[in-house]
Amino acid sequence: MPDSVPEDIPDVDAIPEPDVRAEPRAPTGNRDYVVLGKQYRVLDDVAGYSEEGLASYYGTKFHRRRTSSGEVYDMYAFTAAHKTLPLPSFARVTNLENGKSVVVRVNDRGPFHPGRIIDLSYAAAVKLGFRDKGSARVRVEALTPDQDTAATPTSPLDGLLAGLPDRSASTDTTATSPTPPPASASTASANAHVTPAPAGNRGLILQIASFSDRRNAEQALLRLRAAAIEQAWLEPTQRNGRTLWRLRVGPLNEADGTELAARIAGLGLGTPTRVHD
Repeated sequence: MPDSVPEDIPDVDAIPEPDVRAEPRAPTGNRDYVVLGKQYRVLDDVAGYSEEGLASYYGTKFHRRRTSSGEVYDMYAFTAAHKTLPLPSFARVTNLENGKSVVVRVNDRGPFHPGRIIDLSYAAAVKLGFRDKGSARVRVEALTPDQDTAATPTSPLDGLLAGLPDRSASTDTTATSPTPPPASASTASANAHVTPAPAGNRGLILQIASFSDRRNAEQALLRLRAAAIEQAWLEPTQRNGRTLWRLRVGPLNEADGTELAARIAGLGLGTPTRVHD
């Protein structure tokens, strides 16, 4: 039976990313093995592991079935299958097409299709923005408990932010009201404070990215305001004891949301995630 995609799209912002911690190896799935005539050697040390390639995901066909580690697959948790990382282990997966990233817990083996380096859970695919596309080019970086697991923006956001003003001197955390779109990024730099979510308005919200570095978040906000997207704002949120800065636009009606999402993608910031508040 072929795999299928659930009709529902989970609120991935409400799903906690796994805490990176030291765990004993699973009793199964950690020996070297052979699949389709090819031998795979399970890594003894994951430190420094990084690889780029195609990611895919698996959905309802495998939901609630046993993984190679003996655990049950939950398509609404941030998990993954990998050919050589120990079970369990942790990795940050970054979609190189839009800069979105997620920390996953590796608890299964695969994928064994040529060219693919990781199979993600359904929730992780939604988080990375390739649910409809089915696959995406990603970077997989193994994580260890002593590492900082907070995601940092990657290409294409890094390149876009490089030319904007440096906000390293800013320490103001006072929320201010939304400001009109500036005429230029340099003019906007004085007004790039955190803006609270618009009060009393509910509707479609476009989430563009989450940042662990407030300076990068403010610089991305500047880029949107310089493009006359005045509904853009930053929202701080707590995740695993850290503050993340979510760059959002809205609230919007559906028609405006579709048009604005296309504009934002045209700026090179990736396709926004649609969130209904």
